[in-house]
Amino acid sequence: MSSAIEGLKPPLVFKYFAEIALIPRCSKHEEKMTKYILDTAKRLGLPAKADKLGNVVVRKPASPGREKVRSICLQGHLDMVCEKNKETVHDFTKDPIELVRKGNFLMANGTTLGADNGIAVATNLAIMEDKTLVHGPLEFLFTIDEETGLTGAGGLSGDSLVSRTLMNLDSEEEGTLYVGCSGGRDTTGTWALAFDPAPKGFVAAHLTVTGLKGGHSGIEIHTGRGNAIKILNRALLALDALGARLSSIEGGNKRNAIPREAEAIVYLPPKAWATAEKAVTAFNATAKAEVASVDPDLKVMLAPHKGKKGKVVKKAVQAKLLTTISALPHGVIKMSADIPGLVETSTNVAVITTTAKAIALATSQRSSVDSEIKEVCHTVASVFALGGAKVKQGDGYPGWKANLNSPILKVAKSTYQQMTGKPPEVKAMHAGLECGIIGEKVPGMDMVSFGPTLEGVHSPDEKMHIDTVEKFWDFLLGILKNVN
Repeated sequence: MSSAIEGLKPPLVFKYFAEIALIPRCSKHEEKMTKYILDTAKRLGLPAKADKLGNVVVRKPASPGREKVRSICLQGHLDMVCEKNKETVHDFTKDPIELVRKGNFLMANGTTLGADNGIAVATNLAIMEDKTLVHGPLEFLFTIDEETGLTGAGGLSGDSLVSRTLMNLDSEEEGTLYVGCSGGRDTTGTWALAFDPAPKGFVAAHLTVTGLKGGHSGIEIHTGRGNAIKILNRALLALDALGARLSSIEGGNKRNAIPREAEAIVYLPPKAWATAEKAVTAFNATAKAEVASVDPDLKVMLAPHKGKKGKVVKKAVQAKLLTTISALPHGVIKMSADIPGLVETSTNVAVITTTAKAIALATSQRSSVDSEIKEVCHTVASVFALGGAKVKQGDGYPGWKANLNSPILKVAKSTYQQMTGKPPEVKAMHAGLECGIIGEKVPGMDMVSFGPTLEGVHSPDEKMHIDTVEKFWDFLLGILKNVN
């Protein structure tokens, strides 16, 4: 067991969290986690069932005297975003997450921590095991593939749950209750490629953007953090003016993460090399100044590229690509007029890849208003179409409409007030939660979402505030005691 969790409370929660850290669980590859949940339930003597997708439902009977209390479902997802720093050597298909403790923070060594949503999984497992707790009938819902499309919740059978009250444990601010979330949809533009041989005498160069924080493309979209793809494109436009020819471009890793790094291979006229270096150096200073307060470690660099003589993208495609990326919106589109501080609509320029046949640029749009997500998706698709790209859009997922008269919200608010002497914050979230889909699958489901404090999720900077885990645990148990 990792020494990073030694002495942490609640011990049973952190014991399970450390065990989960040993199990590979990238989105769409949660098979080992599904088995682990089933094996744990069997060891504890609790009935459990997995569906064909890998979602698991476990049931635990009420503690003595609480049999007539309404059944509660506690829900979290098994998968995690698998991101690492470029210099970190880590194979997410087999290597464990290495836990690191720094003061009040629990982190990972150069990778995502997986507290999103491993802390919910660990908490549920701890409640499954602990026989001293006071609660009514419980269901534990463990879903797969939340991070790349919420397909686990999307494939959930409506009759798989008996509970009509659900507590989603996938929020990231202790002391905050979430009662609504945005819906989302992806839009991808693809350019078919034709190549020319690299011009004779041209010099190969490697253009890189590194040092950005990235982060969750919903929760942290309002922070103004740099987008590596957009920044790289600005540098490419400067080199394009010097006659540079593009060979390949890559950036970002996940559609629901603000891209932290991006790179391109270009070929430069030999006489333009010194001017290109000066242009990139000047742009680096400009870009750093723009994001200094939020991304102080940004670096835009140009270096010689030592590779085989390559090919370059046709000039016409290069021009369309660079102008399209420049025109694509990124960031907050609209703030809510009803809920102060809530991002209502946003878009994220997320992932760009080059293959032998095409360059594909994936984006993601979010909004808590259905008509607005349609509008921003139309805007992004229009920019792609004007830029000559083939456009493809996903089906998306629904939002969760806030219900301020929710019975479980009332219990949660009064419990928090009793325990802390102050009211919790009640918010909606500019991110996709499975509550929206589960609410569609199970009409009338009463829901609330909360969790301990996490920072930097979906990036290697992800950290969990250790002191908030015990507060979260006590609060959850308090709700279970107070439900009737």
